[in-house]
Amino acid sequence: MKKQQSNQKQLPVKREKVEWKPGNMLYPVPAVMISCQREGEKPNIITVAWAGTICSTPAMLSISVRRERYSYDIIKETGEFAVNLVSKELVRAADYCGVKSGRDVDKFKEMKLTPCTLKHIKVPGIEESPVCLACRVVEIKPLGSHDLFLAEILGVTVDSRYMDEKNKFHLNQAGLVAYSHGEYFELGKKIGSFGYSVKKTDKKSAGRRKKR
Repeated sequence: MKKQQSNQKQLPVKREKVEWKPGNMLYPVPAVMISCQREGEKPNIITVAWAGTICSTPAMLSISVRRERYSYDIIKETGEFAVNLVSKELVRAADYCGVKSGRDVDKFKEMKLTPCTLKHIKVPGIEESPVCLACRVVEIKPLGSHDLFLAEILGVTVDSRYMDEKNKFHLNQAGLVAYSHGEYFELGKKIGSFGYSVKKTDKKSAGRRKKR
């Protein structure tokens, strides 16, 4: 009798849903560093977790920024900014640029980051970032605590370290970082690729695998 009981699978613990007040719990999200600059002034960086793709043709994205942030007026006045993706090597700098104000510190200098020239906009990108997206603001939508900047992506600059001899860009080898519920995570194990759920299996290849 005891042996039979030990072989039985344990049932999963019953889960219950708990209701919370409305809040921003859409996680994980990309942590990105937004560079901006007024002409004749030092460039600045603001880290945002509220950024997203919104259109493919034309290529567009959005970022949400609080009106009291130092970078808000810079982006609004110039109509330009660059989105710089964050790798694991940049996560400390990203966190710093999210909690320190450009009114008080030179973030490029303090984090030993290098401004790099981008085509299409006067704003510099971050040399150490694997991808820099040059953006032009096309609309600003006041929402409440944040304003939504809708922007067209005018150009993309990538780090050649992640290009192979066939000019294929291996972005997922850059150790990209996601932000979830107050914590940073490096992207981990690949568990699928776009369209894999409906991809037809090659019967000949499957047969050869079985024989082996």
